[in-house]
Amino acid sequence: MKSKIKTIIALLVLVVSVSVNAQKAYNLDDKTSFSVNGTSTMHDWEMKSASKTGTANLTVTNSKLVDINSIDITLPAESIKSEKKSMDKVAYETLKTDKFKNIKYVLKDAEKVNETTWNLTGTYTIAGVSKVFKTQVKSTVAANGTVTLQGSNKITFTEFGMKSPTAMFGAIKTGEDLTIKFNLNFN
Repeated sequence: MKSKIKTIIALLVLVVSVSVNAQKAYNLDDKTSFSVNGTSTMHDWEMKSASKTGTANLTVTNSKLVDINSIDITLPAESIKSEKKSMDKVAYETLKTDKFKNIKYVLKDAEKVNETTWNLTGTYTIAGVSKVFKTQVKSTVAANGTVTLQGSNKITFTEFGMKSPTAMFGAIKTGEDLTIKFNLNFN
């Protein structure tokens, strides 16, 4: 009888430890935000997107992110908006949204730097061109289990086969450098 109890306790401990460390599928929530920031000869600008879908396979143990197994995000290219419709139109032409409807990110590798910092290597596909970038992100795990990854990437138009947009017959020129900022909330 004593050995049966010990066996049952050992099995319970094993089941609990496996479930605490188990990988879990997560989805992006509504608090996730994406923005693209740039410059022009007239002013700095920002475009934001409220529309996105994405999944991640993460391992959380004791309210800490211990492994990032996969991340896959799709952002409809025409969901990116500025405060000016004319700027949006130029942006969509630059992004070639008539042919390439989505901007995608797919994780290739995740390396833990410390308790809250990760180096993610993944593929961005923008305007039909795919490029691998390394991104450093900060991670947090909320009491409700939501996992947040926050970071940014600096890219250029030419890296993705795009020309820097111009307006007013070339009088206004957009700078070559862009910054993609994201705050991913997975639950």
